[in-house]
Amino acid sequence: MTTPQTANASAQPGHSDRAHSFNAAAAQYAANRPSYPPALFDALEELTGRPLRSARVVDVGAGTGLATARLHERGAQVIAVEPGAGMAAQFRRTLPGVPVVRGDGNALPLADHSADLLTYAQSWHWTDPALAVPEALRVLRPGGALALWWNTDAPDVPWIADAGRRIDRHFAGLNLAAEKRNFDARFADPTGSLDFVHRVVRWSRRVPLDTHLANLGSHSAFLTDTEERAAAFFAEERRHLLSVFPDGLVEETYDVHLLLGTSPGT
Repeated sequence: MTTPQTANASAQPGHSDRAHSFNAAAAQYAANRPSYPPALFDALEELTGRPLRSARVVDVGAGTGLATARLHERGAQVIAVEPGAGMAAQFRRTLPGVPVVRGDGNALPLADHSADLLTYAQSWHWTDPALAVPEALRVLRPGGALALWWNTDAPDVPWIADAGRRIDRHFAGLNLAAEKRNFDARFADPTGSLDFVHRVVRWSRRVPLDTHLANLGSHSAFLTDTEERAAAFFAEERRHLLSVFPDGLVEETYDVHLLLGTSPGT
């Protein structure tokens, strides 16, 4: 197997570049990223001790609305907050009946004690938790909750582990700290203001190979890669995956890591 040469570390994209990269790929993101399983929202209701129906929910870093749509389907009164113009425009096309405002978790454009639940689906790592935690506590009602979650590739599935090693080799030498997460309270809240419960929900979806590769390509590391390097990687990855899934249908397995912290009561 041949792998593309490692990019020059001096030319690597920064955290901000990766954070803004989604705006130009919003349609690709919306069409190919995985959503979230019903069991995740069951866990939210269990851990918060209240139904999502009629709850005042703010979905922060909502992107194209993948999580917002599931919350809305559960009957939550959802407001979305999204910093990116391209992602917000795609959100409005996807969910025209759900309000979305421009902003981010470091300075929420919301009134004090106005939400029962703040959710960050695949987006907390783009905030500064030292700012975002106090903002969450300001906006949450007493006893409200902050929920952070991520779809992550299941590492114990052999083909996924092999693919992960190929990706690591492709990006060797690059600083992708924003893509690496530890699912613990120190990562979620370095201020120590909240106690978090950690829950893992496993689920899977079966998708065409093109969808799988487009999903992978919608991640910031690839969006900020050079076109030549990315094309070479995906051509090689297609060959690898067709040897595992000769029918061209890929079984993606995910672990959703959910961290939920409750704000102090009255």
